[in-house]
Amino acid sequence: MMNVRNRARPMLRALFFASALAMTAAVGAAAAEPATAAAPFVSDRLSVEVVGQGPDLILIPGLASSREVWRATADRLKATYRVHLVQLSGFAGQAWTHGDGAFVQPEVDELARYIRQAGLVRPAVIGHSMGGLSGLMLAQQHPELVSRLMTVDSLPFYSALFGPTATAETARPFADQAAAQILGADATAYRAQQTAAAQGLSRDPAEQARIVDWSMASDRHAVAAAIRDVMTTDARPGLAAMTTPVTALYAADADGGAPAAVADAMWTREYSTLPGATLTRVDGSRHFIMADQPRRFAEAVDRFLAD
Repeated sequence: MMNVRNRARPMLRALFFASALAMTAAVGAAAAEPATAAAPFVSDRLSVEVVGQGPDLILIPGLASSREVWRATADRLKATYRVHLVQLSGFAGQAWTHGDGAFVQPEVDELARYIRQAGLVRPAVIGHSMGGLSGLMLAQQHPELVSRLMTVDSLPFYSALFGPTATAETARPFADQAAAQILGADATAYRAQQTAAAQGLSRDPAEQARIVDWSMASDRHAVAAAIRDVMTTDARPGLAAMTTPVTALYAADADGGAPAAVADAMWTREYSTLPGATLTRVDGSRHFIMADQPRRFAEAVDRFLAD
């Protein structure tokens, strides 16, 4: 989801294309009485589309991403899982009404509310990039709601890409600068920035084009708010106390991405305090592993769900 400096640049410039949930509600029926529809889940932070039948699985996209990043995964699993595809407000054409206010924590709060309102029983959660950070925060704050978590090219503190001594406070000026650049660029310059960043996020030209389209359709105030939050949110202090099983899938690519040794060192260091974490490297991939290595990604997801 290189040397560390080169890796940080595209991931923090296009900002880990978050994605998040588009929501639907379950229908309940009482025996011998007329069927009664459950109250629909209504949120100005996210929506959820539900497909399939079986155990519940929530898929969270990353920054500026559409839920469509998960479509192939959902189509493959919907015969055996009830898949909840999240779409985060403000991204990929979805409305945003919160200006420059907080993004990540309110979205995590709404994910927890969705799980409770929809009556989900400890679903599995997979999150890409910022969606993985959201999943970590959800599992830390509400361990009773999540059975297992997979993070996809996602770190518990993204500004660790700047170096091992980075903190939320030292990252704050850079986060503010990144947000200001997002808001200040004209449309032509912004598209050029996103096009250049997308090349570092996926090896696949078609996926690069989708990344740019999603980014250009996103509300820039939402993207700026999200990038500011992501760069200054450090979930590492909560790792040691976590009881939710976590698989951290991460990318390595000797041709334009992260060299394996650099990626191994980064993910091993940043997840070192998480008990029993399963770290799985996917070679020949950049940030969007599901697009760059779809077969290996599917195999990793199947192992995660089978554990």
